[in-house]
Amino acid sequence: MYSQIKKRSGRVVSFDKNKITAAIAKAGEASGELDSKEANKLTKKIIIRAEKTLKDAIPQVEQIQDIVEDVLLRSKFKKTAKAYIIYREQHKQLREIADSFNNGLVGQYLHKTDWQVKENSNMSYSLQGLNNYISSEISKNYWLNKIYPKNIRTAHTNGDFHIHDLNILSVYCVGWDLFDLLMEGFTGVEGKISSKPPKHFRSALGQVVNFFYTLQGEAAGAQAFSNFDTLLAPFIRYDKLTYKEAKQALQEFLFNVNVPTRVGFQTPFTNITLDLTVPKHYAKQAVIIGGKP
Repeated sequence: MYSQIKKRSGRVVSFDKNKITAAIAKAGEASGELDSKEANKLTKKIIIRAEKTLKDAIPQVEQIQDIVEDVLLRSKFKKTAKAYIIYREQHKQLREIADSFNNGLVGQYLHKTDWQVKENSNMSYSLQGLNNYISSEISKNYWLNKIYPKNIRTAHTNGDFHIHDLNILSVYCVGWDLFDLLMEGFTGVEGKISSKPPKHFRSALGQVVNFFYTLQGEAAGAQAFSNFDTLLAPFIRYDKLTYKEAKQALQEFLFNVNVPTRVGFQTPFTNITLDLTVPKHYAKQAVIIGGKP
């Protein structure tokens, strides 16, 4: 029987057949098919197979695990084989995540040796950027190993194409209803600050800013409002603002909505659509001030 085994790191350690038995027993317990006695019998078969097929004096961990899979698949314990394969794959994914951190993830960001540090030009080189870069690796691993099929993962990893925004487990862009915000106000989340429907132009713009700030973290791309001028113009008349006053309020809005508050010290991704002329579906509808027509 083997006296040593080579780990994935290349380090040679003592060979312990009990580890094989324990892994099989754990899979057998999960499947409900076998006990430690059967696990011992299977371990003996695995060692005999390894000694016959492996030419190296010191086998590698992956080689032994491949034989474990094969012996289990050829046995009557099919559910145990499946449990073992799943367990092995899960640990492989955990190792890949751990390796990402152990192999100088922080250093890659600090020294800008990874091109992905500059993938998003909207993100500043900062502590927030570093935190986002590190946490992004977890999300990327989940996308590539749990959501996308193997052929897509392989193509991305090999550089055949690049999947952008793997760092966020969410949708891309989202369009929201400004009419609903003006009717309901900035509210809807229990335990968080809220406000009633706006009654004035500046407060309406402020609620739009707060809305964008709050929802920006729930999508990878832009948060969008349409009918911006159609729905907000009545506030200017209601407040009896001059051209200069309305312009000043909009300047404040543009500045506030571009303050870097998004994760990673980014400016929020926002999209505002202007109608220029009133759409037909709003033409005969009463204006909304303070949540009331």
